[in-house]
Amino acid sequence: MQTNLAIAALAALAQESRFAAFRLLVQAGPQGQSASSIAASLQMPASSLSFHLKELTHAGLVAPRQQGRYIIYAARVDTVHRLLDFLAASCGDAGVRAMQEQLAAV
Repeated sequence: MQTNLAIAALAALAQESRFAAFRLLVQAGPQGQSASSIAASLQMPASSLSFHLKELTHAGLVAPRQQGRYIIYAARVDTVHRLLDFLAASCGDAGVRAMQEQLAAV
């Protein structure tokens, strides 16, 4: 992973609402959730959620897909793994292991 992509991913997660949406999508697994379901779970207006999902998508952390008339969002776990590998190579394994344990608890 390139440094600029890692920074974009970390910056996207560094906002409370985006992190909450990402955490919800990680918990939902590969099937993901519709935007309306995410908004209801987070008690967030659709317009605000749309902005946050766009930022997470731009950072490569979530992927939207069309399913009928709905857009379903799912966490891109591969991006998280690449980010953790990048951080391990850049910052050392001990800090990354702690982050992985925290993500596993989500």
